Amino acid sequence: MLDVRNLSLAYGQTPVLADLSFSLGADEILMLVGPTGCGKTTVLRTLAGLVRPDAGEIVLGDQRITPKRDVPPEKRRVGMVFQDFALFPHLSVIDNVAFRLSDRRPAHEWLERLGLTALADAMPERLSGGQKQRVALARALAHEPQLMLLDEPLSNLDAALKDTLRWDIRTALKEAGVPALWVTHDQEEALSVGDRLGVLNNGRLEQLDTPEQCFSQPTSRFAAQFLGEAAFVRGHRDGSLVATPLGSAPAITQGASGEKVDLMVRPDDLTVVPSRDGNGVVEWRRYEGETRLYAIRVCDGEALRVRTNHELDLAVGAPVHLRISSEHPLAAFTPETHTP
Repeated sequence: MLDVRNLSLAYGQTPVLADLSFSLGADEILMLVGPTGCGKTTVLRTLAGLVRPDAGEIVLGDQRITPKRDVPPEKRRVGMVFQDFALFPHLSVIDNVAFRLSDRRPAHEWLERLGLTALADAMPERLSGGQKQRVALARALAHEPQLMLLDEPLSNLDAALKDTLRWDIRTALKEAGVPALWVTHDQEEALSVGDRLGVLNNGRLEQLDTPEQCFSQPTSRFAAQFLGEAAFVRGHRDGSLVATPLGSAPAITQGASGEKVDLMVRPDDLTVVPSRDGNGVVEWRRYEGETRLYAIRVCDGEALRVRTNHELDLAVGAPVHLRISSEHPLAAFTPETHTP
């Protein structure tokens, strides 16, 4: 179990982590996302003991770690998996996994669980990227960590392999019963794999919740725009509904107190059909295989993205009618700027 309380860190005069607090349950996986430079890797380095915070505390198992009461990395029992695998090139697979283990049985057990037994005597140079990452994971888990830290472990792999390996890693972490903090830039990975999702911005957690809540009910504009393709449509609140130029929709307000709000819409919340007397025109289009993504320039000048079935083939410049079709509540925010 992990409990992080009011963690703060600055490099010189530049704050990196600001009053950061969160906890992890016994086998919980927390996905951490945010823009480059927001402090994601610094969080991992601080938990691993590679960087000492300026304030706050880390409770890791029965260890209470503070700036004045530090615990060195080798005594924290923290496992780490990196994007570059970090295997010893001169050691075989089994020797990598069993490095510094007096009892090699856990190493053999994790090689078997991860389908690597046949490669136990192979050298890293013979392995594919996916196999190398499985070896790195087996090595971390064989040392029976009380916390796992994963720093973009799949970023160096191709898309097809990522989809399989992300679930292999999740399954292994759950089998080991160890909590994990997983940093990623891949939004699909973040939304699908973790038990919870944290959106980090300038060293602060903008939102910490289930992936579904973070995506469908973001608590800030930053979280809304960082996860997925969010746009905002001006509207007027009337009870639980918001009326907009594109139709009405149920809404949940996020701190909006006035009648005027900005309603968050994503490409899947909209429907577009050809119409000679419509409210917009196709500005650009992208073929995505099973779907098509369109940018529709509506009459008030905004360009909104809408995702459709691939069978709907609209030409650039075609007149269309765009409307909100979502039946689930959309997030509504206080307008940053509002045109009456």
